[in-house]
Amino acid sequence: MSNVNIQPKLTHRQKQAQATRNMIVSAAQALFLEQGYICTTIETIAERAGVATSTVYAIFGSKRGILRAIRDSWHERTHIREVLASDQQSANPAERLEQLAAATRRQWEMGAEVTAIYTGAAAADPRAAAELTQALTGRRQGLQNFANSLEPFLRSGLDAPHAAAILQALCMPEVFDQLVRHSGWLVDEYQSWLVEILTRELLPA
Repeated sequence: MSNVNIQPKLTHRQKQAQATRNMIVSAAQALFLEQGYICTTIETIAERAGVATSTVYAIFGSKRGILRAIRDSWHERTHIREVLASDQQSANPAERLEQLAAATRRQWEMGAEVTAIYTGAAAADPRAAAELTQALTGRRQGLQNFANSLEPFLRSGLDAPHAAAILQALCMPEVFDQLVRHSGWLVDEYQSWLVEILTRELLPA
C-alpha cells in the first residue's frame, strides 16, 4: 500500500487566505531588510502588501507573529526540521547524512536574509531575542536527536554527544559563509564537502 500523503484540496476561500498571508510575509520581509525591524510598522507592511492594517493584525497579531511566519516559511522550504526530526534508525546512515547536508545547504543558501532580519530584531526587541535563543536551542536539540539516532552506526570510539558536537560545528552558518560567500565555492561544492567530511568524521571507514 502506498504511503503517499495526499494533501486535501484547498477551497477558493482558503487559497485566497493563503495568498493574502504570503503577500504580507513577503512585504514584511522586504521592509525588515530595507528599513529594519524596529522602524517597520504594521501600517507600512499593510500598505506594501495592499491589505488593510486590521487584516495584518487579524492574521499575525504583531510584528513578532510575522517574524515567526518568515522563519517557518524558511524552514518549510529547506525541510531541515523534517530531516532533524526523522528517527530512521534502520535507514542507511550515509544517506541520512546526505539528506542533512542537502537540507543544511538549502538552509544557509536561503537563510541570509532571514538571519539578518532576526539578528536586527533581536538587538532591539528582547522578546524577539528570546525567540531567537529558543530557535537556536531547538536547532541544537534537533542535531542532538539526529546524532542519537545515528549512534548504532557511529565509528568506534565516538558517542552521540561527541557526534552532536561535530554536527554543530560543521553545519554552522559561519562555515557556509566562509566557504561560499567569502571563498567563492559553489553551493554544490559546499554540499559535497559537507557530505564527505560528515561521513569521514562520524561513520566507520
